[in-house]
This record gives sequence, C-alpha cells and structure tokens, in this order.
Amino acid sequence: MATRQTSAVIERVWSQLPEGAREVLESELSPTDLQSLLLSLAQTRARRTRPADALRRWKSDRFVRPASIDPGWLSEVENRLWQQLRTTPFVGLALSPVTPLGTCTSVGAVDQNRIVSTTRSSEVVSDPCNVLALEAALRRRSGVDQVHLASCHRVLRAQRFADSNAFAHFVIFALVSSARDSGTARTEAQLLIMHLSFWQQVLDDLLGASWGRFAYTLIDNQSIGERLVDAIQSELPEAPLTEYPERTQGIGYYHNAAFKIMAKTETNELEIGDGGFVRWTAELIPDAKERCLISCVAPERIAGLMREA
Repeated sequence: MATRQTSAVIERVWSQLPEGAREVLESELSPTDLQSLLLSLAQTRARRTRPADALRRWKSDRFVRPASIDPGWLSEVENRLWQQLRTTPFVGLALSPVTPLGTCTSVGAVDQNRIVSTTRSSEVVSDPCNVLALEAALRRRSGVDQVHLASCHRVLRAQRFADSNAFAHFVIFALVSSARDSGTARTEAQLLIMHLSFWQQVLDDLLGASWGRFAYTLIDNQSIGERLVDAIQSELPEAPLTEYPERTQGIGYYHNAAFKIMAKTETNELEIGDGGFVRWTAELIPDAKERCLISCVAPERIAGLMREA
C-alpha cells in the first residue's frame, strides 16, 4: 500500500513539470550536472529557512531527533566490544557517514526508498555490512587471502517501523568476512565459527553466561547446513545453538544459513543481532567461489538489557 501511495505522489509531481522534464532529469543530464542542479536547489531552499523553521523541524523530524539511550551506557558497550575485537583477526574501520549511491540496492536488493539519498551521488549509511563488503571486495581483489572487517556505526533508515517509538537512526556493530571457497563447506564453517565465537565471548562478558541463544536456520543446501552445524558443535560445544526452522525474515537475502542472536529478558526474549551468508563479495569481485558472512548486534539493545540487570 505504501509503495502504491508513493508511486501516486511521484506521478503527480512529474505531471506538474513541463513536458520533457522527466526524460531530461532521468536520462539526459550527466551525473555531474544533475548533482549541480540538486545542490543549487538545496542551497536556494536552505537560504529561505528561518530559525523558527529549523527549530520546528528539529522538534518534529524523526531523522534528526537524538536517540533516547544514555550515551554513557552505550559507550561502555561499544568500548567492551572493541576490547574483545583486539584478540581476533578482525580489523576495525571507522566508516564515513555516507557511501556510494546504490551500495545496498546493488547487492542487497533493498528498496532505495528505505535509504536516505544525498544530492552528491551518495547515500547515508543504512547498513555497515554492505559498506564493509565493498571494502572486503577491494582487499580480496588486491590479493589478500582472507578479509575480516568490523565497524561500529550509527545508521539512518527511511522506512517506517511498526514500533512508533522506534528511532530512524541507531547503532550497529557489524562483522564481515570474505574468503574463497576451499571445498566441502570448510570455508563457511571457519567463518561461522569465528563470528559466533566472538559474539559468544562478548555477550558472556556483557550479559553473563546465560545471556540467550543463537537461533539458526538452514536455507538452501541441507547437507551443507548440517556440516556447518556439526562443525560449530565440535569447535564451540558450549555455544547456545538452537534450530529456528520457521524463520521467514531474510530468506532470499541470506543463503545456506542464517542466525538470530536472541537475549533473555525477565519475561521473554529480545532479538539483539542477526547474521548469515550472503553473495555480495562474489558479485562484487566477481567470483562465484567467494564466500561472505555478515553478522551484527545492536549495542543500544544490549545497553538497555545491562541497565535493567
């Protein structure tokens, strides 16, 4: 319904412009000229903004309102995540607030309307995993044998969430690994064990040994999935691993296997993270033998659980 409504609005706007304007703006203007035009329009509108207008937008615009989380608690969680990372092969990156336009839609098939686009052929980072995958692909193409990257980044997303109290921006601590297939799911197992081991150590430290569970879902190849589960149980016998076959979210986005990181609360469970195998670096390099695993947690949710403890 929202997509149809958006399309109707767009068509109404195009109908108000002179004949031929759509073709010029969509196809004939070079990217540089289009950027110059949009920057000029933004400059003109900014000059018309009064202090009262800025204050009104600051009060009402969900994209700009500060998060409700105590930054002290959030900083503690982030610091402890980074401290744990120092003992692993992961390399941390401080990402730019923006990434090339189409970063998510080109590999993740995400609707661009869910992303905040800029007038400079870029978009505000909405998922650090996609951005880390770009860097991983560059490093793999340069000859690096395996790439393991991490980032903690505040993201901005344009879609409306079911929870009316949810903010448009929040922090994600993400891991991305990429390596070439070595056969019989060995590479996938290695990457998965590396990610789950890190998250288990971190959550044991932050929330206690009985923090929750990894709820895994096997997606495409059942035999590969079973090998992955066997490898995890062998290398990480203490990992709280449970099957979640009824999962529907992210099927098609992920392949082979995916998992949710579920933390215990006083009354139920809270999803604090997610992960799975994607084909992003295989498409970016390109090389069908490339394997890529992404995973992430929401430090603000972890901080909230720590405050309640």
